[in-house]
Amino acid sequence: MSLDSYVPDPNYPGQGAAVASARAFLAAGVAPQRRRWLRKAAPAEFRPGIYFDGGFGVGKTHLLASVWHLAETPKAYGTFVEYTHLVGALGFNGTVEALSDRTLVCIDEFELDDPGDTVLMSSLLMALTERGVRLAATSNTLPDALGEGRFAADDFLREIQGLSAHFDVIRIDGVDYRHRGVPVAPQPWSEDAVVRAVQARPGATLDDFDRVCRHLATIHPSKYSKLVAGIPLVGLTGVHQLTAQDVALRLVVLIDRLYDQDVPVAASGESVGQIFAPEMLKGGYRKKYFRALSRLAALADLANDQA
Repeated sequence: MSLDSYVPDPNYPGQGAAVASARAFLAAGVAPQRRRWLRKAAPAEFRPGIYFDGGFGVGKTHLLASVWHLAETPKAYGTFVEYTHLVGALGFNGTVEALSDRTLVCIDEFELDDPGDTVLMSSLLMALTERGVRLAATSNTLPDALGEGRFAADDFLREIQGLSAHFDVIRIDGVDYRHRGVPVAPQPWSEDAVVRAVQARPGATLDDFDRVCRHLATIHPSKYSKLVAGIPLVGLTGVHQLTAQDVALRLVVLIDRLYDQDVPVAASGESVGQIFAPEMLKGGYRKKYFRALSRLAALADLANDQA
């Protein structure tokens, strides 16, 4: 994955501008140099972070990963949730120490789900920037709007604005590339077809949807990556619409980890496009759910392509 492999949509000039901004960010402080002492000083207005904001499927994660690949080592890459889990495992001071020697810390899908996370991430990023660490992040919400619709943002406005001050915001418009010319979600498979597909792929898994949801409740979300590592295909039977928020949010994390590893999903039952109840798509976590629907549809399409 590289900046050269990002193909901007000519109908949305902001995509090409985002690539240029990523290159400028790298040139200003985090790209490898033959001699570090010969590196040009960053301009006075240079901020320690770059923030790719836009809708689903416009290539934000592609740009973030490309910046990470091109940055000099040591560096760190993870999702917002994974960093909060890291703080839980190492403690705040331990996390600061673990990341303070990095030239760059990348944060994918920056999310604020509760006031505690707001204060936590604000403090963490402040501590890292004070130690000279550069930051790069993606999200579907502008920094000044983080938290809206999820909690009383007015009570934490100072912390949210503090986060915004660290980033140059790069807006990326466009349509979801995963859905260009294809349905939002493919038709569900029959149960027999799912079973046959799993049997034809050594190492593939076959599980009842409700059983998977119950199992996720017994595992910390930080371990979901290991749960799906190396699986060539996930087969799910009995997929149906979810109405419980806690169950749905755990599933969102699983979908993200499956998407990270390009694991195809073959599912029977109801359409994966209807997996979250309508009221969920109108609530404070709607951005997470829409992202998950977009990614799950892409994984379902991948299973169809490989069938």
